[in-house]
Amino acid sequence: MKHSFRSWISLWLGASFFLFGLAVLPAAGGIIEADSNFDGKPDQWEHQDDNGQVIKREHDGNYDGQVDQVEYFQNGALTHVEFDSNNDGKMDTFQYYGAGKKVIRLERDTNFDGNIDIKEYMGPNERLTHSDIDTDHNGTFDQKQYYDENEKLVRVESDTKKNGKIDLWEWLDANGKRKKVALDTKGDGKADQWQYFDSSEQLSKVEIDTNGDGKPDQWQSYKAGKVVKIELDRNHDGKVDLVQNR
Repeated sequence: MKHSFRSWISLWLGASFFLFGLAVLPAAGGIIEADSNFDGKPDQWEHQDDNGQVIKREHDGNYDGQVDQVEYFQNGALTHVEFDSNNDGKMDTFQYYGAGKKVIRLERDTNFDGNIDIKEYMGPNERLTHSDIDTDHNGTFDQKQYYDENEKLVRVESDTKKNGKIDLWEWLDANGKRKKVALDTKGDGKADQWQYFDSSEQLSKVEIDTNGDGKPDQWQSYKAGKVVKIELDRNHDGKVDLVQNR
């Protein structure tokens, strides 16, 4: 979904550059208008500084009389582009560029309330590496998602208590299923419970740190969703000293 959206943006940008590239433009400041579909109404506007250098381009991509794409330039280089993806007159998607016209960040307002709720970050090869998400649209980012070199989601970190601290960590396998989960049940910013899942995403094992030293001292084994064995390290020396089979 994210990859195809970026591809669509790239095609749109390519078309806009081509149109202005066909024209012989004066090297003076001001605004140059273009009518790309020859309906007698301008639908593209290029803003230039006093040296004739482009500082902004505006586009009316669906020819409804409203600007729905704006490109910004600095010293002749494209810095970012804004889009109105739902044509409500408000920009809701922002794409930022680094060296070589490569995309480095994409920000989106997915529910069109005027606030950014997803920020996606790209690596040197323009592949998605991680993202920040405001899951409940309250203005605060409460989830981070991490991707591998093929843009597959591999890890998710969440602030479920909405207190600014990560308290849930999830690791995913190649099929997008949970294989491990860590939880901070005490609110101190440290994981104190670890859950492990099989290939069917059924719980297979739980490790618990009861004394807050960062090491598990209780182990629970599961089968078909039920606890079948409990192991305890009662004196916290790293050795199991009590086993209960069920």
